Amino acid sequence: MSHEDDLQLAREASAFYLKFSESVLKETPGHLKLAESVSAGFTQYAYAFVALDAEKIDAKNPKAAAEMRERAARLYARAHRHAMVALERSSPGFDEALRQANPTKQPKLTADQVPLAYWAAASLGGWISMSKDDPDLVADLPLSMRLAELAWQIKPEFGQGALASLMGTLESAKVGGSRHKAQLYFDQAIAFGKGQEAGAFVAKAEGVALPAEDRNMFEQLLKQAIDISNQHRSLQNEVMRERAQWLLSSVDELF
Repeated sequence: MSHEDDLQLAREASAFYLKFSESVLKETPGHLKLAESVSAGFTQYAYAFVALDAEKIDAKNPKAAAEMRERAARLYARAHRHAMVALERSSPGFDEALRQANPTKQPKLTADQVPLAYWAAASLGGWISMSKDDPDLVADLPLSMRLAELAWQIKPEFGQGALASLMGTLESAKVGGSRHKAQLYFDQAIAFGKGQEAGAFVAKAEGVALPAEDRNMFEQLLKQAIDISNQHRSLQNEVMRERAQWLLSSVDELF
């Protein structure tokens, strides 16, 4: 549904599509492309239609927001499980190797596995962000970073900058992360997107400008994201436009 630019229509259609795709995947669990689609679908649904809604209502209705975050966490977990099962089936021992501290014992990806690794990393990162009171899960953040790095080694331009943007977000989220390194990732994401992807601008606003308390940069990046989403209509850009507009409306609270 990436070419659909009506968010409400996408929201209404997604639940059936996800359940149907998931049921088909259970019958063909080794199908990499289908596993990629299902993991991507659950991750995007959680982000666009649950987690963002929770953020919007958090100040006025924290109880309802907490319930929505719990639901988003379950959806992210589901997405992560589908991606990891597919990676394990295509490369037996993948999960165990991923947890090895020694880089020489860690797994290597094929080009066909890059999308799955990306969605496994993104969904795990989302799951952690919704479950910050779970120390055991938060301790898995390095696994999300490792999955993203494995994909980065093979195809850094993946997703027209989506992977580079994820690398920047994870770098800015980790303890002792480098803001300069994160900014380089975000700038690469913008370059890979060729001015047609709004997500990297929103990610840079939240990952670089906000921690730096640079309100001018923050507002400029979000306005650029809105302009891009208006010029290049897609579901991803519509989601980013909605987030950018909400962040701009909250700028006095954020700074």
